[in-house]
Amino acid sequence: MCGIIGLVGHPDSQVGKTLYDGLLVLQHRGQDAAGIVTSDDNNISHRRANGLVRDVFRLRHLKALEGSMGLGHTRYPTAGSSSAAEAQPFYTNSPFGVSLAHNGNLTNPEHIIHTLLERDHRRINTSSDSEALLNLFAAEIQRAINGRRGGLDALGEEDVFRAISAINSTVEGSYSVVAMITGWGMVAFRDPHGIRPLCIGSCEVDGFTETLVASESVAMKALGFETDRDVAPGEAIVVRMDGTRTSRICAEFPAHTPCIFEFVYFARPDSRLDGVSVHGARLAMGAKLAERIALEYPDHEIDCVIPVPDSGRIAALELASELGVAYREGFVKNRYIGRTFIMPGQALRKDSVRKKLNTIYHEFEGRNVLIVDDSIIRGNTSRRIVEMARDAGAKKVYFASAAPPVVHPNVYGIDMPAKHEYVAHNRTTEGVCEAIGADWLIYQKLDDLVEACLGAGDTRLANFDCSCFDGRYVSGQIDKAYLDSIEAKRKDSAKA
Repeated sequence: MCGIIGLVGHPDSQVGKTLYDGLLVLQHRGQDAAGIVTSDDNNISHRRANGLVRDVFRLRHLKALEGSMGLGHTRYPTAGSSSAAEAQPFYTNSPFGVSLAHNGNLTNPEHIIHTLLERDHRRINTSSDSEALLNLFAAEIQRAINGRRGGLDALGEEDVFRAISAINSTVEGSYSVVAMITGWGMVAFRDPHGIRPLCIGSCEVDGFTETLVASESVAMKALGFETDRDVAPGEAIVVRMDGTRTSRICAEFPAHTPCIFEFVYFARPDSRLDGVSVHGARLAMGAKLAERIALEYPDHEIDCVIPVPDSGRIAALELASELGVAYREGFVKNRYIGRTFIMPGQALRKDSVRKKLNTIYHEFEGRNVLIVDDSIIRGNTSRRIVEMARDAGAKKVYFASAAPPVVHPNVYGIDMPAKHEYVAHNRTTEGVCEAIGADWLIYQKLDDLVEACLGAGDTRLANFDCSCFDGRYVSGQIDKAYLDSIEAKRKDSAKA
């Protein structure tokens, strides 16, 4: 799960500072590394390194990012490593100079890497599937122009669409991509299932239409752009440096099934993804939970509802309102600790949970409290939070999850590869309740979660990718052998 952004600006503009501001807004999607690459008519400038956006870039770096077109990326590692060499955007010289930023996870990278070496004599320098995707894109552009002379003038939009059609027929998994061909233009494309989000917007500057592409619509708002629409599944959009925009569906059978976990946790609440309000979806999740509690625990004796900040807050607000129970803020969050879920490694997550939250004793003492969180994955945060509530004097501690039990690996860009690390693996709801130390626990039903998200939208999606809940994978040949292989590579003990 990463944040990506691309901008074709006014010919006289310097887009580096704008891309930096956009990455700050997308920081929640990745806090491991950040990078920006910009281009003028002939050259590129770049800066990428490990760390948060504010730490990677200083004023001198932004001043050096020259050009009216550029890409940005915030990294959340799921495949590959956390080395600085794998910070994005990636770049390759041939043909023409191609840069690429990728959000998602490819499920057949070994096949792609082998084909690139055998067919195109391209060797990948890192273990990143994103670098493999960059080289495949570059190789397909080379094939599309088929040896024609004339440099950049020989490359047309049809060649790019042909290249992306070939990618869509070869690559499996999830990929929202923004790429840049130096001195030529920007290309944005999305996998045929639209698993990872991507939207496009525009802004008029001195008669020139600037185009912005970003993972979430919140970046459009922050930078003063109007959100035009979401990039469709299987669609490619070409934006030339003169501002002209062309698009085409480059997949034979697109089926719109975005990842539902974006709405549960990852996306900012002030974003709209694929026509669905993230805030509206989380309100509906809370309402659905309230219905369940009223049905299953009519004599619940809940004195107050307390959210786990921040992603559990919106569901908790609506849940409390629907139940007619007081809503209280009982946890204070340390704003200088990052999102614990996307931290690499169990030890780091556990340590950060202890530093991240503190309790307001008055809100717990002598009360039966219902704690609401967006989800329960490994159980570390939930267990620690229940302990903190009891230490603060709560009589009883109940727990509600706005998402169903996570029991299957996620293979499309969320770091949940090892099912035995999930607290719900081989446990009933009662077993999870005992593991986290709550008095009772209620999970959202999957049908209710889907209905909550669909009901918050102004478009009807085909469905959602709910694979971490139901084990149904919408892209790629995901079998037991594949799941065993990624678990061996990406479980916490392997990372350690």
